[in-house]
Amino acid sequence: MSGDTGAIEGQVWLVGDRVFVQLERWLEHSPETVWRMLTDSGHLAQWLAPGALEAREGGRVQLDFGNSGMPIDSTVVACRPGELLSYSWSSGDRPERPLSWALMPTETSTRLRLTLSLPENDLVPIACAGWDAHLEMLVAALEGISIHFPAERFRAARVYFEQLREEARSV
Repeated sequence: MSGDTGAIEGQVWLVGDRVFVQLERWLEHSPETVWRMLTDSGHLAQWLAPGALEAREGGRVQLDFGNSGMPIDSTVVACRPGELLSYSWSSGDRPERPLSWALMPTETSTRLRLTLSLPENDLVPIACAGWDAHLEMLVAALEGISIHFPAERFRAARVYFEQLREEARSV
């Protein structure tokens, strides 16, 4: 099973030397449930990476992606429980890669929007594809299903986001 639950979608735009990306999912769960998946250490390990996140402004974010990426060690810059969580997906002297999770409740679900700010370089499609894949893992984890990193989806998303990046460059 590839873990694919839907079409690959996202928005990409350039502002100066930064690339901004938005990915969204409609989740059939309350904002409180989604918030726990984004902030609880046990849940983070199910869909993102082992580590810890202190869900408060100034709280520490430590995630260990093992061999698949660099460890993250950053600080929460915005935190409104059940609504907004922002921190940098970076570590040490690496370039800042801020991200924000916005949770918007509907009558029966939560609209989750991930916004990324990335340095404009060849790693943008990889970062976008990685987050798209981890969002698929989040969707599965919310349903109590554990899936491996969806490598096929990652490869397809990488091509998709490379195309979006090229389109954004030509505007």
